[in-house]
Amino acid sequence: MEDQAYCQSALAVTLLVLVSQIHRARIPVSDVQQILATWGTRAVGGPPTTVQEKRSGNFDGTGIKPIPCHSHNDYERNMPLYDALNTGCISVEADIWLQDGELLIGHEKGSIDPARTLKSLYLDPLVSILSDRNPDLDLNDGTDHSASLKGVFSTDASTALILLIDIKTESVDSLPVLMDQLSPLRDQGLLTHFDGSQMIQGPLTVVGTGNTNFDTIFNEKDRTVFFDAPLDNDWSEDSPASKAYSKDNSYYASVSFDKSIGKPSFLGDLSDEQTKKVKDQIQGAHDRGLKVRYYDTPSGLGEKSIQEQLWKEGVDVLNRDDLKAAKEFLEKQKERL
Repeated sequence: MEDQAYCQSALAVTLLVLVSQIHRARIPVSDVQQILATWGTRAVGGPPTTVQEKRSGNFDGTGIKPIPCHSHNDYERNMPLYDALNTGCISVEADIWLQDGELLIGHEKGSIDPARTLKSLYLDPLVSILSDRNPDLDLNDGTDHSASLKGVFSTDASTALILLIDIKTESVDSLPVLMDQLSPLRDQGLLTHFDGSQMIQGPLTVVGTGNTNFDTIFNEKDRTVFFDAPLDNDWSEDSPASKAYSKDNSYYASVSFDKSIGKPSFLGDLSDEQTKKVKDQIQGAHDRGLKVRYYDTPSGLGEKSIQEQLWKEGVDVLNRDDLKAAKEFLEKQKERL
């Protein structure tokens, strides 16, 4: 009986597949249908389909309002960079691994693919987007266009996009390759940079985190990569952190919420001690001109409460995986947008 039932089930599945294939053949398959058809065929962190890559090239920033959202592990999305931009996120994250002279994208070493590079997923598209946003400027004429450059968002051309680069391999080897690959953006004046006396805002700000070496960045005379300073520091006046990190060499000050602040209550409430620590960290970083970002924030039932408390205390970007939820939350926070 079991064999007979199994055969009947197998026959039913086969018939369903055949009917599905016949039905599919009669309907022109759109890009969206192809994405749905290939859903789940790649591992997390694997390359998007060709159709996805083609669809991703349509971003022009029209009508999209920038929001203080950081697209965590952005490269794992169906359309890296573009999903975040189309949501309005002003910050995206890319993890890089140096392998055979190339910077590959992936959260874990086992997920990297030679076809998925920092250059192909982020740098080349950004050159294209920013060139399209500045059609009247000759970005290769050697002239300083910093005062006239427009950013990726047409609704607020002055908003810079933050590209957070998490270096996974040794900084001494990886950072020079990163600097070299940033050359087209640097040569066209598209990068925020420190010229030795002041920071000059550009449409794209590159920030190094992970294994990025602070001393290397600090010693750059014309700095185009800024540091992600450790937020969990003593920020009091004359402390080592206050002396080392400033807006001239760093952009973010970040820390794991879970490790630094600890677990909230079941409903996401912070204790008085935890709240004070958050306040002190944010104030200390702001006093140095740095933007604050917490990662590893709680998920689940207390997630919204934590986001509300962090926002209330002055965090600068919300580190999120769910971009739709982040946008819905931030659009309700009228007082700071």
